[in-house]
Amino acid sequence: MRKKPSRIFIAATRQNDGKTTVSLGLIAALQKRYENVGFIKPIGQRYLIENGLKVDEDAILIERLCNIKDDLQDMSPIAVERGFTEKYIKRPRKTGLVKIIKNAFNNVSKSKDVVIIEGTGHAGVGSCFDLSNAMVANLLDSKVLLIASGGIGKPIDEILLNMALFEKQNVKIAGVVINKVKDEKYNKVNNLVRKGLKRKGIDVLGVMPYQKLLSAPTVGEISEELGIDFMHGRMNAHNIVNKVLIGAMEPHEAWNYVEEGSLIITPGDREDMILMAMSSYLLQPRSTARIAGIVLTGDIMPHKHINALMERSGIPVLIAKKDTYTVTSDVHDMAVKIKPSDAAKAETAIKLVEKHIDIDLLMKKMA
Repeated sequence: MRKKPSRIFIAATRQNDGKTTVSLGLIAALQKRYENVGFIKPIGQRYLIENGLKVDEDAILIERLCNIKDDLQDMSPIAVERGFTEKYIKRPRKTGLVKIIKNAFNNVSKSKDVVIIEGTGHAGVGSCFDLSNAMVANLLDSKVLLIASGGIGKPIDEILLNMALFEKQNVKIAGVVINKVKDEKYNKVNNLVRKGLKRKGIDVLGVMPYQKLLSAPTVGEISEELGIDFMHGRMNAHNIVNKVLIGAMEPHEAWNYVEEGSLIITPGDREDMILMAMSSYLLQPRSTARIAGIVLTGDIMPHKHINALMERSGIPVLIAKKDTYTVTSDVHDMAVKIKPSDAAKAETAIKLVEKHIDIDLLMKKMA
């Protein structure tokens, strides 16, 4: 009789701490050690429509990049759509949801050596419909790998707070990973956070440095996430945005702030800024264009001759109805996710996990 697979529940102390990065990297690393590795995201809050089904975008990412052959509906059994919580509170149906998750996990785990289970948000997310991350980890009889963002006191506090919820559900924490630690603070954080958590009986299985690439959106992602239409340059939608510049200064001053991958956000009637951005774009080789793109705000169209120049340049140009401040705030607050087409980001995530997480120790603690 085949033994049941090892189960690793990937949780985090808050949203955007790096669950998907760790899940992707772990699966890639484990596929080198085990013949059959599975993945499931029992409850997803960001979904796409795939063959008429609501499927969490992380499940689609893992399926495509890690070449996992399980049914997508089993890899992402429950999608929390708009109004889901309201409907549940009016008419609770925990038994039905539990059955869906168990059936999906049983299908995914067949013939597997290891199954990665990705949670959503912190330990308490999902409590409003009786399926918090802590409850789901208990339901699937899994230990937890808990992720927190860089720092010393703050991640320790957040880890202990989340652990209390997991312990209430009789779920054990196998260890923690500290993610997004700035290079200049890496040695200090790595040393002190390990000592601080060791005092609490918690093992640190990895400390991962901050990778700007993983937090940087493409122009196409900004268009998709914020609902801003392309005017020109869609063929260069893959340009990565490393810096945002607001077109509220004189063009000759703006030149001093332009860096590789800058996105210019400016009203459509600031034609001087638009010409500066195009000059920067065209003066560089196409493969290393310093300006990633332009967002024109206020739903203002520039002069037709300027518009024609933008079209010929190939620079990605978006046009937004909102004002400059609102668009800039929206871009800043975006949750950047790895997409199946982001080969460079995926490779970075995989290397990051393999280098900085003690995967062999993790598997021993999961046994």
